Amino acid sequence: MNEKKLIYLDNAATTKVKPEVVEAMLPYFTEYYGNPSSVYEFSEESRKGITHAREVIANALGAKTNEIYFTGCGTESDNWALKATAEAYKEKGNHIITTKIEHHAILHSCEWLEKHGVEVTYLDVDENGRISLEELEQAIRPETILISIMFANNEIGTIEPVKEIGQIARKHGILFHTDAVQAFGHEPINVDEYNIDMLSASGHKINAPKGVGFLYIRTGVKIRSFIHGGAQERKRRGGTENVAQIVGMGRAVELAMESLEQRKAKETELRDYLMEKVMSTVPYTRINGDRKNRLANNINFAFQFIEGESLLIMLDMAGICGSSGSACTSGSLDPSHVLLAIGLPHEIAHGSLRLTLSEENTKEEMDYVAETIKNVVERLRSMSPLYEDFMKKNSCVR
Repeated sequence: MNEKKLIYLDNAATTKVKPEVVEAMLPYFTEYYGNPSSVYEFSEESRKGITHAREVIANALGAKTNEIYFTGCGTESDNWALKATAEAYKEKGNHIITTKIEHHAILHSCEWLEKHGVEVTYLDVDENGRISLEELEQAIRPETILISIMFANNEIGTIEPVKEIGQIARKHGILFHTDAVQAFGHEPINVDEYNIDMLSASGHKINAPKGVGFLYIRTGVKIRSFIHGGAQERKRRGGTENVAQIVGMGRAVELAMESLEQRKAKETELRDYLMEKVMSTVPYTRINGDRKNRLANNINFAFQFIEGESLLIMLDMAGICGSSGSACTSGSLDPSHVLLAIGLPHEIAHGSLRLTLSEENTKEEMDYVAETIKNVVERLRSMSPLYEDFMKKNSCVR
């Protein structure tokens, strides 16, 4: 039996754990399995593993080691940043500014906060998914305590003007948090240069295992524990540390930073090649997101007259893994809130396809993907009464 073809293009959902990461983790399951909070010498190797990972991540961000707090995932980090800030700074104010295209970890946290007396401003974005800095500044009030705007969008890949956002926040004495889950390890980030006070990241987006992340908290930011129960993470995040996965994340960050520029260059070349190939062969198609300010590995197409779910199923049958948006909302029949926010009508937003590449993809794979998309879209449109009506109305009459 022939092995089924697999072209994995859903790296924004999760990534493969690299062999070097697995190798780094293995001793902490069977050899160095001591609880890092224990006082005896046997646990010293566990503590060393965590310390090294913290140093690696801090160096990647231009941060201090004592500003890195390990969590279970990016979602936990986002919840911690927003909810703990609202609680800690409630005497100063009760207003938070975010955007309409944030990950649901932010949006749902904001909804929860609104039920508990916090006011939230959701900024609009332009057709490319970028905020207006003027509108951001106009939204600031005397009671504004936090600006939380993602570094790069997980669906359309648009990179926000983070440095300018940080400058505005600093000028007004407001904390700035960024959800950098999609950007960390893929874009160079320096927390001082960008005036970032808190930053969320997740291991499984950068070839580390699922179930580990971190929150960067700048020294002087006075948020308290989000998970209570122990004195771990300098008394700010209770629970026995996930040593093996923290070590794995540290190794993944080392590898990501070593290869960042080379990886970006390769992914950008493949991304642009696939974009142009599809756009030149599939009519009534658009690229969602900013063409210039964009993650190197992200492509988001919108195909008119088809349903994205049918497209994904047929691509899967051809061995291609993609998505229609965030993996966290893959069970929803509603169109992407991100695509609606950039102005797409429902019927076009339903025909979206997100492909996110890795350095392991090849040009030959992109040729196969482009040809498959062309054939699948043609087949789906041939069964669409909307497409048939459109073509009749727009056919030339001689």
